[in-house]
This record gives sequence, C-alpha cells and structure tokens, in this order.
Amino acid sequence: MKTTVVYKKAEKFQIHADFYPTTIEFAPLIVYIHGGGLVWGSREDIKTEQVQFYLNAGFNVFSIDYRLAPETKLPDIKTDIEDALKWLENEGSKQFNYNPKKIAVIGGSAGGYLALLTGTLDKKPRAIVSFYGYGDITADWAQKPSPHYQKMTKVPKELADMLVSKEVITIGPIQKRYAIYMHARQSGGWIEKISGMSNVELLPYCPLHSVNESFPPTLLLHGTLDEDVPYEQSVLMSKALVEASVENKLVTIPNGKHVFDEDWNDSTVQNAFNEVLHFLKKHLH
Repeated sequence: MKTTVVYKKAEKFQIHADFYPTTIEFAPLIVYIHGGGLVWGSREDIKTEQVQFYLNAGFNVFSIDYRLAPETKLPDIKTDIEDALKWLENEGSKQFNYNPKKIAVIGGSAGGYLALLTGTLDKKPRAIVSFYGYGDITADWAQKPSPHYQKMTKVPKELADMLVSKEVITIGPIQKRYAIYMHARQSGGWIEKISGMSNVELLPYCPLHSVNESFPPTLLLHGTLDEDVPYEQSVLMSKALVEASVENKLVTIPNGKHVFDEDWNDSTVQNAFNEVLHFLKKHLH
C-alpha cells in the first residue's frame, strides 16, 4: 500500500510523493522521477508493473512530483529534486523504514534528464538510472524545431499559450499540457520556454558538461530509433562518464522507440529491467 506525503511546501504550492514499501526491513530506496518534457506528468505515471518489479526485488520506491514548466523554470525544478533527496535523508527516514544511505534515482525522458542532473548536486544519490534521458539541452536536437514533432498537426501559439496556468503546477494531465510541449518542440522554443535562459547560462544544467569523477555510477538505456530524444544523447553521456573514469553502462535497445519500457511483456524490455536490477543490486546492496 502506498503512502502519499508532502515533501515540500511553500506559500503557493505543496509537492507530493508516493512511498511504496517493500517487505524487507531497512531496504534501499529508488526515487522515481516521471517524464513529460518538464511540462506534464505526475508521480502516478510510474507503471504498476515496474513498482511491483522493484518491490519484489527488495527495493522501496518513492515516486515524486515536481513543479512543472513553463509556469516554473528549470532552476526551481532542479531545486525540487534536490529537496526531495534532502527530505529523504532528513525527514523521510523518521516516517518510513528504508536505508537513507542507499538511494538510487531512476527516471525516463525528462525524468531521465533530471535523474542525470542529480549527479551534479552536492547531495548525490548512490546510483543513477536514465531511460532515454538527455545530458545536453544546448544541442540542436533540443534547441531547434524537431522534425518528428513538425510532422504532427501544427499547434498554434495562441492555443499553447492559453493552456499555460497562472498558478504553480505540480501535476499536469497530458490531455491539457501536451500541446504546450508540442508547440515548443515544433517551433524550437522548448528550452527557452522551460528555462528562460541563454545557452551559456544553461551549461550548469547540462549533465553532459558537468561530469566529473564524483558523478555516481550510471546506467543508461536508450532505443536506437528514438524520435523524441536522440539515442546519441545517451552515447555522448556514456562517453563523458568513461572519460571521467565514472562507472557506467549503456544498454542499447535495437530499433527501440521512445518509452520502449512501457511494453512490459516484450523480452527485450524484460532483459533491460534485469540489467537495471543487476546494476541496482551492485551499487545499493
């Protein structure tokens, strides 16, 4: 049974997370960060099969919300992730039974990006797993109009702007928010919209450009036919980690698309999750 907590609150918002306990005492913990282009999604996006898989393997799961763009910009989103890790170290362990010294962060797409970003924080997890995440938001794939999204029905700027809230958003239904992301990717304005920053200012928010020897061991999983986040993003990240002598592994999914991991019954996906399990057990047990 999951327990929902507030891990962060301020005058205009509070941010929730769901704790899923395993049956093993003082077990390690996985922090799950959802995707959605930093624009949509919620802590409930984690697949039931994945939660059960981790619980059965002896890991607790903590699935978090965070403030969403463009209402909130990237520096504050990063702070939310950092505050979730601090809460787990200081407060959460008083409420739940887990080992606060054995925490891994897992995410997919934008969640994979935020997971990689935790490797640049002062308070780092013990290990990072990135499903089709990205390390460089200054590169053309992120900054220029996306050929993949340009093939889709054009979203007018007026519609995208209408969908932006005047409030702080921490949960964003895809039905109401996807058009904001689509327009941003079609126009090439995505990174500017979520960050409000120039490329030079963005460099500290690019894990690829912030790798050093203190970066946690990292597992990267990416499909070669990903049309949203190029496979090359994980290849470059792995290369940078190798050059910094950081333990890492890139699991390539031949012909894999974006969100390949949702096809739970596919043997390739099963094998990929066995790689994740092997990696987590090595670094958290």
